[in-house]
Amino acid sequence: MTDGPVVIVLAAGRGTRFRACGGQGSKLQADLHGKPVLDHVLAAVQRSGLAHHVVHRAAGNGMADSIAAGVRATAAAAGWLILPGDLPLIGAPSLRQVAEALTQQPVVVPTFQGDRGHPVGFARECFEALADLSGEAGGASVVQRYRRAGQALLLPLDDPGILTDVDTPADLQRVRALLAAGN
Repeated sequence: MTDGPVVIVLAAGRGTRFRACGGQGSKLQADLHGKPVLDHVLAAVQRSGLAHHVVHRAAGNGMADSIAAGVRATAAAAGWLILPGDLPLIGAPSLRQVAEALTQQPVVVPTFQGDRGHPVGFARECFEALADLSGEAGGASVVQRYRRAGQALLLPLDDPGILTDVDTPADLQRVRALLAAGN
């Protein structure tokens, strides 16, 4: 078993909404200040010092399929932080804070100004539930199960990057403007 949780970076999505809104190619490969969106996410993960695994392909087409593939590929991990690859403004300190909070509760959901974001953290005890996921719903069913049992922590963070994803070309423009402004 690894010492800490592994960040599972989800990069297997089809990005249909991005293309449907006029985007060209993959949103994760879209240029964001000289490098792909995904590279910004991976740089934050590397700065966090946490181990990571990138899911480029999964058996199914949904987010839950990607989560299950990543968790199964890192079965020896002490836990997992599930991070979509389209959050280029995520801060490394946020990743570390979610990882640290997993020592308090088996599920950690970061929030910014009351809105839930990513990465959602899951302790080792969640392995079977995560490994069995399939479909589009991501890990929501696991989070709900632990919330009902009073075992999920909502963790307020001072990082709007936990919410700032790139789903459309307009989102990409907004993120470019935020980066240019130094946010």
